Amino acid sequence: MLLTLEPNPNQIKSEKVYQQMGLSDAEFTLIENILGRTPNYTETGLFSVMWSEHCSYKNSKPVLRKFPVTGERVLQGPGEGAGIVDIGDNQAVVFKIESHNHPSAIEPYQGAATGVGGIIRDVFSMGARPIAMLNSLRFGELDSARVRYLFKEVVAGIAGYGNCIGIPTVGGEIQFEPCYEGNPLVNAMCVGLIDHKDIKKGQAHGEGNTVMYVGAKTGRDGIHGATFASEELTEQSDENRPAVQVGDPFMEKLLLEACLELIHYDALVGIQDMGAAGLVSSSAEMASKAGMGIEMNLDLVPQRETGMTAYEMMLSESQERMLIVVQKGREQEIVDLFAKYGLEAVGIGTVTSDKMLRLIHKGEIVADVPVDALAEDAPVYQKPSQEPSYFAEFQAMENEILQVNDVKETLLQLLSQPTIASKEWVYEQYDYMVRTNTVVSPGSDAAVVRIRGTRKALAMTTDCNSRYVYLDPELGGKIAVAEAARNIVCSGAEPLAITDNLNFGNPEKPEVFWQIEKAADGMSEACRVLNTPVIGGNVSLYNETSGTAIYPTPVVGMVGLIEDVDHITTQHFKHSGDLIYLVGETMDEFGGSELQKLLNGKVFGKAPELNIDIEKERQSQILEAIRAGVVQSAHDLSEGGLAVALAECLFATNHLGAVVNISGNSVSALFSETQSRFLLSVKKENQVEFESLVKARLLGEVNDSAALTVLFENAIVLEASVDQLKGAWKGAIPCLLKSRD
Repeated sequence: MLLTLEPNPNQIKSEKVYQQMGLSDAEFTLIENILGRTPNYTETGLFSVMWSEHCSYKNSKPVLRKFPVTGERVLQGPGEGAGIVDIGDNQAVVFKIESHNHPSAIEPYQGAATGVGGIIRDVFSMGARPIAMLNSLRFGELDSARVRYLFKEVVAGIAGYGNCIGIPTVGGEIQFEPCYEGNPLVNAMCVGLIDHKDIKKGQAHGEGNTVMYVGAKTGRDGIHGATFASEELTEQSDENRPAVQVGDPFMEKLLLEACLELIHYDALVGIQDMGAAGLVSSSAEMASKAGMGIEMNLDLVPQRETGMTAYEMMLSESQERMLIVVQKGREQEIVDLFAKYGLEAVGIGTVTSDKMLRLIHKGEIVADVPVDALAEDAPVYQKPSQEPSYFAEFQAMENEILQVNDVKETLLQLLSQPTIASKEWVYEQYDYMVRTNTVVSPGSDAAVVRIRGTRKALAMTTDCNSRYVYLDPELGGKIAVAEAARNIVCSGAEPLAITDNLNFGNPEKPEVFWQIEKAADGMSEACRVLNTPVIGGNVSLYNETSGTAIYPTPVVGMVGLIEDVDHITTQHFKHSGDLIYLVGETMDEFGGSELQKLLNGKVFGKAPELNIDIEKERQSQILEAIRAGVVQSAHDLSEGGLAVALAECLFATNHLGAVVNISGNSVSALFSETQSRFLLSVKKENQVEFESLVKARLLGEVNDSAALTVLFENAIVLEASVDQLKGAWKGAIPCLLKSRD
C-alpha cells in the first residue's frame, strides 16, 4: 500500500518503511553507505524497484553467467532491449521473451495484454519492425472455475492487444498442471526484422544532449509492479491490483510507427522502453550503460493524473512510453515527428557527465543517486543450493513399462488431454495472417514467417516440458532446448539462437535455487552443442502461491533460418503411398509422460534420457535431407509418443490414413516419450536417397483409408478412423470450457 504522506528519512529508517518496498535491512544499510546518508522516500523507492529481482536479477545473475551468449551470428547479446542475430544480406532477426505472470494472476486480461505490449516495445526499441508474436502459457487444470476464467481472459488479452496492433500471433504452447492453479505463467515472445544499419541501443551518450519522454502520459497504474513481480502470491495479492497496468494497443501502434521512423534520424542517440520500473529503469540503465548521468525535471513529465509525486512518476509502469536521447538543438525535429502521429515528445532532462540520477520536482532536488548503484552495481547474491529429497527418490526408481488394456481408448484419452489436445480454440482468436507473411500458422511444430523480398523465411517456436524439469532439472533443461531445436529443424530451418524465460519458485529456498542452477547447466550444455547461444531473456522467480511452487519452467524461445522457402516442411502427411519413417530408438521411458499422468494422476520417476551429441547428429541429417528435397513431412515425437504423433500427422486432410508396424514392447513403442525421435514421410522414388542421408527405420505407408492402423507381430493392436481421433483431439478444450460453465 502506498502511503498518503511520504515519511521523512528518519521515519523510513526507524519505522522500517523500506521493508514495505521489498528492501532488506542489509540492503537499506548498503544504500546508506553508498549515499553517505539516509535516503529519502523517493530515493528509497528508486532503489527498491531497481534492486528487485525482476530488474536486477540479483539472485539469478550467477546462474545467467553460465549461458553461452556469443556466436558467429550474434550481433547483440543480453543487456539490451532484445538480442539480435545476423541472417545474411545485412539483415538480422531481433527477438526476446518476457513474462507477465503475477499481473496475469491478479488481472488476467490486462496482465496478458500489457505483457504483449511490453515485449513488442523491447523489439522496436532496437530499431526492428515486429513481424510475429508467440507465447508460452501454463494453467492449472480446466476442471477449476478459476482456471477456466484465467485461461479465457489471458487468451482474450493476448488476442485483444496483438490483433489491434496488427502483429500476427503465429505460435506458442500451452500446458495444464495442478501446480499452476494459483500462479499461471504468461510468457510473451516477439520477433522482429532489422537491417544492420538501423540497429539502435538504449544508451544515453553525449553530455548536454536532451532526454525526451515520448508516448502516452504517466498515470498511477503499475506503481511497484517490479517489486510485486519479485514476491510470492498470497491471498492478499488482490490488494496489489493497482500494480497491474492498463494497455492501449492503438496508442502502441502509433508509437511503434513513430519510433521506426525515428531510427532514421541522425539526431537520435539512444532509445529504450519504459518497461518494468518505468522511468527509473529506463533513465538509470541508459545512463549507466553509457557511463553518464541524467538530470530530469519531473514537472515536465506528461501526466494524466493530478498531484502526482516524484515517487509515483518515477515508479509508474504506465504503458506505451519510451525514453529517448537526442542531440542538443535537434529537439524540435523529434517533437514534429511524433506530432505527426498524434503523440507527445517532451524534453524532460539532459545527459550529464557526473554519473548521477538527479531528479528535480517543484524546484527542489528530490533524488540524487549514482546511476551505477541503481543499475550495474546492484547487489548480487549467491543463494544456498540443496538437492531436494524427491530427486534422489525419483532417481532410484526403475523405468517400468506401464500397462494398457485398450490401446485405442488410451490413445483417444491422450488426444483429449488439454496439454496434447488441439489449441484451435485459442489461436482462432488470434489474427495470425495479418501482414500476409505467415506461411505456416499455429498448430505445426514451428511457425514460419517469410521474409518479404527474399527466398528466406524464419521458423520460430516456444518449448518446455516442465514435468521433465521437475523430475530432473539438468536433464529437463537440456530437453527444453533440444525439443525447440527439433521443432525448428522439422520446419526446414537451421536453429540460430534462443531467448529464455526462467520461471521458478522462491530462490531463497535452497531446493528451488538448486533447480534453477541445474536447469541452467542443462540448457547451457545443449546450447553449446547445438550452437544456439542465449541472446537474451527474462527471469521470473517467486512463482509460488501460499508457499507452493510451480514446476520449474525454463521456457525456450528459438528462431531458425530457412534458406529457401522451398525447404519449408510441415508435420502433416502429404500423399498416399508415401513411406513413413521413425528416426531414433525407443526406450521404456514413462517418467513425466502423458501416459503416466493419465494412468496415475501424477508424475514421478526418471525423465527420459537425452544424448545431446546424438540429438545434434540426427538434426543435422534431417535438415540435410529436407534441403535435398527428399522429405515430405517431419514431426518431432513429444507428449504422448509415437501414437499421438501418427494421429497428428493425419489431421490435416479428410482422406489420408496410415498403416504402420511396430516392434519391441507395444506400449513403449506407442506411448514412450523417448527423446531425439522424429516421424518423417518420404516419397517412394526418394527412398534410396533418403536412406543414404538419414539413419531411420521404415514403419509403414500413408494410404487413402482415412484410418490409422497399427500392427504388432502381424496383429492389429490399434485401428481407428481419423475422424474419431480428430474429434477427440479437436473437441477436448471447447468441451471442457462449455460443459462446466
